[in-house]
Amino acid sequence: MSESPADMIARARASVRECMVSDLADGIPEDTLLVDVREPEEVWRGCIPGAVAVPRGLLELEIHGLVASFNGASEVPDVETPILLYCASGGRSALAAETLERMGYRNVVSLAGGIVAWHQAGLPIDTPD
Repeated sequence: MSESPADMIARARASVRECMVSDLADGIPEDTLLVDVREPEEVWRGCIPGAVAVPRGLLELEIHGLVASFNGASEVPDVETPILLYCASGGRSALAAETLERMGYRNVVSLAGGIVAWHQAGLPIDTPD
């Protein structure tokens, strides 16, 4: 039996850690790598300040180098690095979190509601000039 995209997202959300925008009221911790997994045309409309944009389709290929660079290492990524993922509404970031956990990352969180919830909470969004 095949699994629908909605089923896949529901399964991912049930298995990964999610945080609410309200959990970040005091800001995103400095030791946390914030990754926007939306497509470039979505990111162009605005992103959460401090986010690194890596489209969902490239995440598995780029995450090791991104984590290593974030930690100032040359090659070996620290799988304990806190990683906060977000997308538009939380579906793709949940799928991405599930994937990163399968890759061995142990401290991955998906932002429930994504940038939509962030924006609705009145939190800042960086937009291109």
